[in-house]
Amino acid sequence: MKRVALFLVPLVGFLVLAAFLLRGLWLNPREVPSPLIGKPAPVFEKAKLAQPGEMFASREMAGQVWILNVWASWCTPCRVEHPLMNELASRRIVPIIGMNYKDNPDAARKWLAELGDPYTTTFIDHDGKLGIDFGVYGVPETFVIDRQGIIRYKHIGPVTPEAMKEKIVPLLQELQKS
Repeated sequence: MKRVALFLVPLVGFLVLAAFLLRGLWLNPREVPSPLIGKPAPVFEKAKLAQPGEMFASREMAGQVWILNVWASWCTPCRVEHPLMNELASRRIVPIIGMNYKDNPDAARKWLAELGDPYTTTFIDHDGKLGIDFGVYGVPETFVIDRQGIIRYKHIGPVTPEAMKEKIVPLLQELQKS
């Protein structure tokens, strides 16, 4: 009887683990819940990309609904979403602030000159520490932040036209009303 029990314990453990792994195959990795949703955005002050001697502070956005878009010139998916950021900026719904993440500032300035600059301002997160504070998994990532400085939405990966139309713009419009 002991022999059967010794055989069944690892088998049951393996089956439970296999069930969890199998379930994970059907989960969307872009829907990783952020623990920061509904919480205040990190407070920061960072050097501006265009004027390295000047600082941008998150407190400058107090009382405004805004978007924080995390990007880098070395990021291919950032290039894919960039036309959507340019289009959103042209609509002037809210300010779009760029966080240039772990990038070479000269390459970032060149990238914006070539592809267009949708950002009200861009600041540099050279060492990635602020990205860690925001829970950045990689680039691009986009955050919607309300008038009180609360993170209301996080999009992981390149923003798609569907996400822009069905989630981001309606949320921005709703937050602008309140």
